[in-house]
Amino acid sequence: MLVLRSGLTRALAARTLAPQVCSSFATGPRQYDGTFYEFRTYCLKPSKMNEFLENFKKNVHLRTAHSELVGYWSVEFGGRMNKVFHIWKYDNFAHRTEVRKALAKDKEWQEQFLIPNLAFIDKQESEITYLVPWCKLEKPPKEGVYELSTFQMKPGGPALWGDPFKRAVHTHVNRGYSKLVGVFHTEYGALNRVHVLWWHESADSRAAGRHQSHEDPRVVAAVRESVNFLESQQNMLLIPASFSPLK
Repeated sequence: MLVLRSGLTRALAARTLAPQVCSSFATGPRQYDGTFYEFRTYCLKPSKMNEFLENFKKNVHLRTAHSELVGYWSVEFGGRMNKVFHIWKYDNFAHRTEVRKALAKDKEWQEQFLIPNLAFIDKQESEITYLVPWCKLEKPPKEGVYELSTFQMKPGGPALWGDPFKRAVHTHVNRGYSKLVGVFHTEYGALNRVHVLWWHESADSRAAGRHQSHEDPRVVAAVRESVNFLESQQNMLLIPASFSPLK
């Protein structure tokens, strides 16, 4: 009995000391899954945009052999032109480290795509994000366009603004004005930042839904509550690449 009790004590102690990955977006059950999403943005030379995308299309299989591509888009409206945005999924930080090491040793990837195309890139940006605990990554029913809405919230974290933000998102979804793909909060990058990825059948259907939502008292009330914690926001209309898993 003493041996069993000692073993149990050691097991409980080890479990207590084991590191756990937690999402800071604690508006519901905390996220203990280490899965995260890297947001990458490349600003390309204007004369090389089409060539870059065509070259990536030819070699995308070399890159996705190492980790999962969630989506790949070109930016149509909202911000700098000749820009591509892509999302990559990783199991945890150790997984990403392994992938980056493998890519550095992958001669086919290096020689066929990376080295010849690096000169086409003017600027690169990276953010590490988690899906919020109350949201799952959803696949749209058919091809369309995407909108990435980015909200810079006030310092204080989700304990301050998480619930009002969640209600504002759910009100739009429940009223059917937009199709939600995913809600992400930034772990590395600007803190207190939340990205909401929406799907629309077209840019015109997005405009029509937005006009209708502005006249919906339930949406207006939810947004007014959330905006009290908002510092700034911006959005981009995204066109999926032909090789993007999210179309």
